[in-house]
Amino acid sequence: MNAAAAPAPRGGKAVVVGRVISGLAILFLIFDGIIKLPPMAEVITTLQQLGYPATPAFARGLGVLSLLCTLLYAIPRTSVIGAILLTGLLGGAIATHLRAQSPVFSHLLFGVYVGAMVWGGLYLRNTRLRALLWS
Repeated sequence: MNAAAAPAPRGGKAVVVGRVISGLAILFLIFDGIIKLPPMAEVITTLQQLGYPATPAFARGLGVLSLLCTLLYAIPRTSVIGAILLTGLLGGAIATHLRAQSPVFSHLLFGVYVGAMVWGGLYLRNTRLRALLWS
C-alpha cells in the first residue's frame, strides 16, 4: 500500500497536530521528572535557591509526582485528569518563580508555556473535549 492510499488518521489533521504537541509536552515533563530522581546536583541547588528543602527525598518526591501526572496525561482515557493535575503542578512552579522574583519570560512564564502545550495538545487530539467545550 502506498502512502497516498493510506487511510487518514482518525480525527484528521487536528488530532495529529495535537498528538505531536502533546508528545513534546510529555517528553519535556518526563525529562523534568527523571532529572529529579537521582537527583542531579543542579536540582538540589535550584530547590535551595527557590526556598524548598534541598534534600534528595524532596526532589525525588517532586519527580515521582511529576511523572505520575504525566503518565495520567499520556493515557488517552485519563488525559483530562492528567491535564488538570499538571495544571496544578505547573501553577505551583509559576507561583514559586513569582515569589522568588525569577526572570519573567525564561522562568516565570515557562509553566504557562508548558501548560498551553498540555491543554492545546489535549484540545486538538481529544474530539470529545472539543465537542464539550464548544457545544
